[in-house]
Amino acid sequence: MADYPHDDRHLLAGKTVLVSGGTQGVGAAIVRAAVQAGASVAFSGRNAEMGKQLESEFDSAPVRFVQADLTDPRAATDTVAATIAEFGRIDCLVNAAGTTSRGTLLDTTPELFDSHVAVNLRAPFFTMQAAVADMIGRKAPGSIVNIITMSSHGGQPYLAPYVSSKAGLIGLTKNAAHAHRWDRVRINGLNIGWTETDGEADIQKRFHGADDTWIEQANASVPMGKLGQPDEIAEFVIFLLSDRSGVVTGSVIDWDQIVMGGID
Repeated sequence: MADYPHDDRHLLAGKTVLVSGGTQGVGAAIVRAAVQAGASVAFSGRNAEMGKQLESEFDSAPVRFVQADLTDPRAATDTVAATIAEFGRIDCLVNAAGTTSRGTLLDTTPELFDSHVAVNLRAPFFTMQAAVADMIGRKAPGSIVNIITMSSHGGQPYLAPYVSSKAGLIGLTKNAAHAHRWDRVRINGLNIGWTETDGEADIQKRFHGADDTWIEQANASVPMGKLGQPDEIAEFVIFLLSDRSGVVTGSVIDWDQIVMGGID
């Protein structure tokens, strides 16, 4: 039987973790959870002010913010290079960056479509490429978690480019997991559902005419009486990154209170 530590603060002890999109929302929650689990953490994001503010939370903890605009394909590999330069290696990667701007099949422009693919699919591809190359080069095991979405099952009509890019990320997750299982690199994904974040509040107000009561209405509309919480997702991500999740690889898990395929 595996001898797991009872203290979750040790789940990632001695590991180096990179979190893309780590300045806010689910990504920031994963950064905090990874630090709590004992990891050295690098995290990327576009907003330097938000990144430095989050970095300052940790005092003497080994945490580094890397400013990066993942619409630039070079930024993905650059974040991995910065992580290795700072901490000597990369053991774990979380691709949490994403864009969710709206568009239907009929009104999506090539520019909007390309922006979704750039952030939601191309950036994870090349971040994973650089991270896995380091793991293989050191002949060391590694673990990757891709934050995907329940909308990848089909989604709403106004999420056409978002769904297209995130469904591609599912294929990438499974392909890479299969390709690198003998390298002991485990790669899994989370299809997260409706989650309470500042970014979601902005989206509800900007695209759906919501007011400051939107969260109360949203909570009342779902089975568990609350939307998903970033810290809950973060705890599950840490589990998947850690040895406690065993040999699991190539899994894309629906992390939500909606059961796909269920019909009332």
